[in-house]
Amino acid sequence: MIRIGFFLLLALSAAPAWAAPGDAAVLKAQQAFAARKLANLEHAARSVPADHVLAPYVEYWRLMLTSRTDDARIADFLARYPGSRMAEALRADWLKSLGARAAWPLYLAEYPRLVKPDIAHQCYAYRAEWTQGNRSHQREAVTLWFTGRDMPSMCTPLFEQLIEAGLIREEEVWRRLRLTLEAGNPSVARVVANALPEAQRPAAALIDLASRDPARLLDADKLDFSRRGDREIALYALDQLAKRSSGQAEQALRRLAARLGAEEQRIAWARLATWAARRHEASALPWFQQAGAMAANDFQREWWARAALRAADWQAVLRAIDSMGEAARTQPIWRYWRARALQASGQRAAATPVFLDLSREFHYYGQLAQEELGPVMQAPPVNNAKMSGDDVAAVARQPGIARALALQGLGLRSDAGQEWNWSIREFSDAQLLAAAELARRMEWYDRAINTAERTRELHDFELRFLAPYRELAQQAARENQIDEAWVFGLMRQESRFINVARSSVGASGLMQIMPATARWIAQRLGIKRFHPNEMQNPAKNIQFGAYYLKHVQTSLDGSPVLATAAYNAGPSRAQRWRDTRPMEAAVYIESIPFAETRDYVKKVMSNAIYYAERFGQPSVLLKERLGTVPPRKTPAMPAADPDAPLEVEPADD
Repeated sequence: MIRIGFFLLLALSAAPAWAAPGDAAVLKAQQAFAARKLANLEHAARSVPADHVLAPYVEYWRLMLTSRTDDARIADFLARYPGSRMAEALRADWLKSLGARAAWPLYLAEYPRLVKPDIAHQCYAYRAEWTQGNRSHQREAVTLWFTGRDMPSMCTPLFEQLIEAGLIREEEVWRRLRLTLEAGNPSVARVVANALPEAQRPAAALIDLASRDPARLLDADKLDFSRRGDREIALYALDQLAKRSSGQAEQALRRLAARLGAEEQRIAWARLATWAARRHEASALPWFQQAGAMAANDFQREWWARAALRAADWQAVLRAIDSMGEAARTQPIWRYWRARALQASGQRAAATPVFLDLSREFHYYGQLAQEELGPVMQAPPVNNAKMSGDDVAAVARQPGIARALALQGLGLRSDAGQEWNWSIREFSDAQLLAAAELARRMEWYDRAINTAERTRELHDFELRFLAPYRELAQQAARENQIDEAWVFGLMRQESRFINVARSSVGASGLMQIMPATARWIAQRLGIKRFHPNEMQNPAKNIQFGAYYLKHVQTSLDGSPVLATAAYNAGPSRAQRWRDTRPMEAAVYIESIPFAETRDYVKKVMSNAIYYAERFGQPSVLLKERLGTVPPRKTPAMPAADPDAPLEVEPADD
């Protein structure tokens, strides 16, 4: 039997210091595996007791370095650890080995046992079926073709088979070519173009020029508009030009419109309108109108809706949302705004059922929807469910959870998190809450929160909204005269209360502060001999984060929404996204051009509502907390202010 006593004791007591026999050897084995040093791994493995909770991991690492094509040894491991995360990872790797070797019968036998196949696995599976004379999934195989992204090399033979069989025809090639260019992947487009007859292929040099200098391409007489390939390049060049300048793109489109087909013109207007909407330009709505709903994809229709929201054109909001595909239209965001549009159009009876359904969901739009219902019609209250110590102990005894705790105890946080997530994937609500409580006792706060959020019927909002470091946060909030609930809402979103959290660009600690920003704050606070490594100290990190949050709030007319956006994306961006007139803050948030920042602000402000309730603060509606975003002012920000996000700069949608 696997020895788990040490880990169970740790889980239930949160003892700060311990070591189980063989721990050091396991850690050395992992380091050897990461360095691909087989001899070191074998040496360390000999010192790991057979009953150590992580002995299966050591065996898994050895297999990955020595026996990835030893089908018998791999099958034996899979049989001894069925359903484990290690079995899933090993099977996933083994299947790709089988596919590369064209061992199709064995591949088809093992593939159904893989829980989460990726695209490469799917391509191999369709090829395997094809070789066995089974073409029952050929339609599903064809759907893989329609993407603007690059695809794994394993899929190339499958696509070649489908093209040869006439299942991917010339029109489907053109369709994917447009998708790749629309997604901004010219290198993929060049590869896709090779599937066209040579005489029709767009010239690679013209695709490159459209990427580098679209204005030059469109001004020069380099395109033959009688050829479909050149017209597709023109559409791509117009899109790239619109990314830089709406005015230049409009002029170019009007000049070239007569040389494009009617559908191509509408597609071009939809692309120009989308870029204009993301820059909050007034031209967006008339351009969307000129394009028509049928010329746009769902991403573009979403920006049509956002442009209409900023213009307070509720009929256009309705048209845009109603034109979306079902998958987009039924998301909470567009259910809420459609109901708002119905309400604004005098259709309260149609809006109320939508608000009522949303109000039963625990997220930003659920909170907003509940407030639209008013005090009379509210969702039923949710009672916090609490698990017993026996429930927690039972979860701790599960092998996968025991392995996750052991990995976390050894500082192998990535493996620990993956093992934990895999182990809880089929837990009941009661098990999830017990696991969340276990993680809380371990001070593994991100797992506690994320696990508690998975429940469907039973809920524990104290676990969802943990409040460690309370005294430090209270002190920092008082010193800076900002709302404690807001500080916690932001901290929860930034780090999930993991003090050692560090972003790819160096933001660190509970409030994820960039080194340059930390130095600037230290200077403002008069702290000498400061080093950014001090951001690992919870007290100092919270002190600095609260100071900066107050600073950007003051600089941005006291708006918590603008300050939250500035904390993530930088003050100048938060300023630039304002309008020349006051705006409902929920509309401002919805029209933030960066998806990361948009989601961030929603979650921080939603979190703050839950924390305010937990802390016993006077009841404040989310709409009241969001408030109104005041009109934009110039100059935007003092020159001395560091105009950089605390997080990595968000990418465009």
